[in-house]
Formats: sequence, C-alpha cells, structure tokens
Amino acid sequence: MKNIKRYYILNAEPKDVYNALTNKTMLEIWTDEEAEMEPVEGSVFSLWGGSITGVNLEFELNKKIVQKWFFEDEENSIVTMKLHPHKKGTSLELTHTNIPEEAYENISDGWDEDYFGALNELFI
Repeated sequence: MKNIKRYYILNAEPKDVYNALTNKTMLEIWTDEEAEMEPVEGSVFSLWGGSITGVNLEFELNKKIVQKWFFEDEENSIVTMKLHPHKKGTSLELTHTNIPEEAYENISDGWDEDYFGALNELFI
C-alpha cells in the first residue's frame, strides 16, 4: 500500500472550492460525469459515474473533507482534503493513504489531471 501527500493552489476562495467538492450539481459541472454527494457524515458518495465510490467521514465547513474510498478486494483508503486561504485563492492539502500498489500510478495521475486539474479549470 502507498500514500500520497500533495498541495494544490486553486484560483478560488476556500468556500467556493469546498462547494465544488461537496455539492452534487457543482461536481457534475466540473467533472462532466454523474455524481452522488451529500455533505453529511456517513453518507455514501459516487464520482465520475461510479468510478470512485466511498463514504463521507468528516466535514468541516469550508476547511476539511475526509472520505473513505473503496477499492475491490482491498482495505479502504482514506482521503483527507484540507483547505487553507492563500494569496491566490486556496491552498489545498491532499493526503491519500492506503492506496493499492496496482492503482497507485492511476490514482496519482488522476489527482493531478482529472481531479484538481479539472477543478482548477472551473475557476479560470
């Protein structure tokens, strides 16, 4: 199992980034895929038409999101996103733990390109 820790600068205020990550309609706009999301602890979520599924573990309004992601036949992995005000908008600290070795490269690229690359385009 592997871990990822990265930082992203997003050109929007933390409240707008948080909304884009937790609001079903906003998720569908910037991913251009079906999503299920409710910012309620214990709720099930689905992103990219079911490519990513899991359970929402913790929300701190405009500051923090913690999710458990599911992988087939593997232990669950934990994703933590912390949002901090930054002079350019938001500094987002990502920690993703317990990633299966065979999924690591895809997940790593996905965070940079599909997830935060696409999200940042929303705010341009």
